[in-house]
This record gives sequence, structure tokens and C-alpha cells, in this order.
Amino acid sequence: MTASAYLLNALAGFEEIWFVDFEFISKPGERPDVLCLCAHELRSGQCIQLWEDQLGEVPPYRIDKRALFVCFAATAECACHLALGWPLPARVLDLSPLFRCHINGRVPPAEGKGMIGALRHFRLDAVSGKYKDAMRDRILKGRPYSQDEIARITEYCLSDVVGLPALLEALLKQMPARTRLPTALHWGEFVAVSAAMEHNGVPIDMEIAGQLFEKGAWSYIRAAIVPLINAQYGVYVQDATGEWSFSYELFEAYLARAGIAWPRHDNGKLDLREKTFNSMAKAYPQTENLRQLRYTLAKLRKVKLAIGRDGRNRTVLWPFAGKTARSQPRASQWIFSPAVWLRGLIKPAPGRAIAYIDWSGMEFQIAAALSNCRPMLDLYATGIPYIGFAQRFDEAPPGATKKTHGHIHERYKVGCLGAQYGMQSTTLAQRLGISAFAAHEMLSQHRGLFSKYWAWVEDWIAHALNTGTMNTTMGWTCCTGITELNARSIGNWPTQATGADILRVACVEGHRRGLRLCGSVHDAVLIESSIEQIDADVELMREIMMRASRVVLGAGYELRTGVDVVRYPDRFVDTRGTEMWNIVLRLLEQYQRAQEETGHVAA
Repeated sequence: MTASAYLLNALAGFEEIWFVDFEFISKPGERPDVLCLCAHELRSGQCIQLWEDQLGEVPPYRIDKRALFVCFAATAECACHLALGWPLPARVLDLSPLFRCHINGRVPPAEGKGMIGALRHFRLDAVSGKYKDAMRDRILKGRPYSQDEIARITEYCLSDVVGLPALLEALLKQMPARTRLPTALHWGEFVAVSAAMEHNGVPIDMEIAGQLFEKGAWSYIRAAIVPLINAQYGVYVQDATGEWSFSYELFEAYLARAGIAWPRHDNGKLDLREKTFNSMAKAYPQTENLRQLRYTLAKLRKVKLAIGRDGRNRTVLWPFAGKTARSQPRASQWIFSPAVWLRGLIKPAPGRAIAYIDWSGMEFQIAAALSNCRPMLDLYATGIPYIGFAQRFDEAPPGATKKTHGHIHERYKVGCLGAQYGMQSTTLAQRLGISAFAAHEMLSQHRGLFSKYWAWVEDWIAHALNTGTMNTTMGWTCCTGITELNARSIGNWPTQATGADILRVACVEGHRRGLRLCGSVHDAVLIESSIEQIDADVELMREIMMRASRVVLGAGYELRTGVDVVRYPDRFVDTRGTEMWNIVLRLLEQYQRAQEETGHVAA
């Protein structure tokens, strides 16, 4: 590999530039089982190829601030470092987010968003997808490997390194010269932190998890839970074989009894999509158990939660996977999936504690800050922006709070955020179970009170369509007018993408300060510590999260945070899933008693 003058000049601040790739065996919930490493240093031309028995206690290359660590999808390489007991590199440059940013909003590459797709996109040499799949399949089958297979795996690993310099050059040329390196390094550091979060994992109550996910127990619970939850709704019917199925007609009858105006498709049929159930359950909390039941029956025929032998839930967090640069872990493997009752499995080990820290009213305040809309900022400052909005129009009494008037809080939260999403009055009326006239009035009130915000949104959309691009202050970019983006999604994009910016800054700084991060969610982080240290760590992380909002939004635009601390022997509680969790535990006890009575398990 020959070093181009462009790359040497662009990366002149680094004494060594290492292009690195690992091959490893990956199993759900486990840390990577490293097989080999290939690395190439750009300036000297030094090449390293090591099999697992040659990997020592320290990296065979520099990882200090004067050395650059370059790879594609660096969560894997950084995870391998941690699995080997090696420190993370100080300076990481991951080509995957650079490529995703470059194609964001464009027609997706024919060969995907991985390394092969990136190389083909820039007309660079790449191995065939079939060859890559075949090699990965052989690697994942595991040991033993013949000497010939070891040679071929190492050669395959090196082939991934060979194409990286040319791809890096092509990607750097697509970025603004002034910000390209600082932006790329910030993104790379977040990817490294994501690998650390995956390495740490989320602590799981293995005693209950082991019992719950035993095949017979889970089959029993899935079947027995339907009549218990269905008693609230009457929307499932049982056939002669005992199988339960969801009835469209009975659901329509339930909605009529409950007075819920459910969204419909253009043909008049009820909209039964998962995302519709998610949003409706927020507007109508009484439907939350039904939503969770449908998800459990449809998506949890077999629980695929990825739990390692050490009792930790781990899955690739896939940073920068969304158009707004949000991380997108695989829901079936991630404890913070839509099945919120599963979160009851989160439990710190003896002597340990966890804290779930989230930003309060994040999207409302981001929208207020980006548009510098004073009425929105003032409402956020009260601590009860949605209740405050209702009070402005005499829909909530003076002194009302989220606790005293929860239904008003939820209604106006849905209304305010729905307005920001570009929701129309007909849809909002369906979500809130109010007349189209009342929904139209609510949206009109929003536009009237927050007129500066709406003027800013219209300017943003016009500018995005005229220029063909959108950008956040931290460098994330999305093209417009090429794929499915419409005016509504364009108007909502800066709020969501800015939220992702803030989360990245907070996670990076939290890791720098030595906090143990176990995962990030849409607007929250999970940290772990000893029981004695947790309060101090929570205070530090909350300050970091508030500071991150000031860094991204500007001075004076701070986001508040809330926190739930769980100390052993307690477990994590999500109130939306409490009833389902308790039912599942009761059914598990019933199953175990039945097994004991029939002699299938020891009494």
C-alpha cells in the first residue's frame, strides 16, 4: 500500500497511522473471541499479521494520541481490544460513520452500507460479497482451523486492511476541510465508547432469566398470558386447538366501547402497525398492556435476548445507523426493546447499583433552542412545559402538575410533540380521542403561541430543499429531495439529529471521566457503580449531560435530567411494564409448581 501525498498531508499531525482489522468469533451476548489481527502502518509500510496464539498482553502498535487507529465499523475492532485486555486507542477514525454520513438521504448503495458497499461506491477494488460471506461463515463455525484455513483467514483479514487507505482518502475529500478531522475523530471516539458500553453490558437477573427462557416455561407463559391480558380488552379468540388469534372485529368493538378514535388507513381499515400501537399507547395508557401482549406474541415466540455467560446483556449498538445518526441496536437482542416488561430483568449484582439517567423534555427544549422561541423556552423553564401549555388556554388549573393532572400532561405532550412532528389535525384527533375541531384548535394554538418556532421550521425546510442538504452543528449531514424525505420529516430532522449530537457528547465525556457506561437509549444513558459510589457518579453524569446540552445548543439552553437509581437487591422498574412483569412472574411460579407436582423438576 502506497501512502498518497493527500493522506500524509491531511494526517500530518500523527506520527503513525495504523489501518487495523480483526477477525473473531461472535456469539450472542458474549464478548468477541479474537482469532487474528492484521495491521498496516501508512508511513513506514510496516505490516503485522498475528494469529491468536501470537497476540500478547499489549497491542503490537502505538495507541497513544500521536498515533491514529483507522478501521471500518470500529465497534468490532475496539471490542476486540477490550476482549484482549488492551486499552482503547486514544485516537480512532472509523470510516463507517463517515460513509453513512456521505450517503445519508441518498439512494442506498447496491451492495449495502458496509465496507464492500463503500468501496464499490467510490469505484475502488473490493472482494466479492460471496467470498466475504463464505469466509465469515467458516470463521463463525469455530475451531479447530487447519493450517490452510488459518492462512486463508489471515489473508482475508488483510484484504480488509488493504482497501482502507484509498477509502479514507475518498471519504475525507467529501468532508469540509475545516472540520473534517475533528469531526471524524469525535465520531470515532463515540464508536469506541459504544464498544466499551457493549463490553460492559447490562446486568441481568440470571436466576429469573434462566427459568423464564427455558423452552417449556416460555411456551407455557406465552399461552397462559393471553386470557389474562385479554380479559381487559376482549379482542383475542381461541380456536379448537387452543391457539389464540387477534380479532379485527373485536378490536373495533373494544375501541367503540372505550371511546378511542384509532388511526385508519386510506381504505378505512384500522392501522394495526407496531409504530401506531406505540404512539397510541402513549396517548391511551389503557392500551399499553395490549400493545405489549401483541409484541410478545408476534416478536417473542422465542426470546432472543443476547445474554452472555457472565449475566450481561450485550448486542451491537450500531452507532450512526439512523438518518439522524441515532444508534439502532437489534430490538430482539436488546433489553431496552419495545417489550418494556422485560426490563424487569435488569438487576445489579451484590454490592452494585445502576442508574438510568434521561433528559427531561429533550425534544421540546431542542426545538425551542434551535428556533430561539422565547415562549417555548419560558415554558420549558417552568419544569412542566406540557401542563404549562394547557394552562395558557385554560385547559389545566393553576397549580396543576404532572402528578396531579397526568392525563392533561400526556394529552398535551402528545399534542406538542405531534405538532413538532408535523402531525395533521385528523391524525392528532385520532391519537387523542378528540374531535377534529378540537385537534385543529390545539394545533392552531401551538402555531400561534410558538410562531417564531414555526417560522424557523418553514425557513429550515425551504433552505434544506433549496440547498439539498441538512447539517447539525456537530457535523452530521443528510441530503434532501433524493429519497423518501418529505417536508414533515425534514422539519423534524434537526431536532432528532441534534438530540443524537448531545447524546454522543455526553457519552464521550462520561467515558473520559471514568464512569462505567452500560448502554445508551434514545434520550438516556445507563451507568453502573458500587452502591457506595453511585450517588457521586450520578451527580457527575447528570452534570456532564447538562453540560453536553450547553455545548451543542449554546449557553443558556440547558436540558434538565431525571434519574432512577437501582441498588441491589432491587431491580429496574418501568411503570409501563409493571403489570405485565408481575403477571409473567405469577405464571412462571405456576409453571414451576406444575413441574414439581408432575416430577419434572426437583421439589
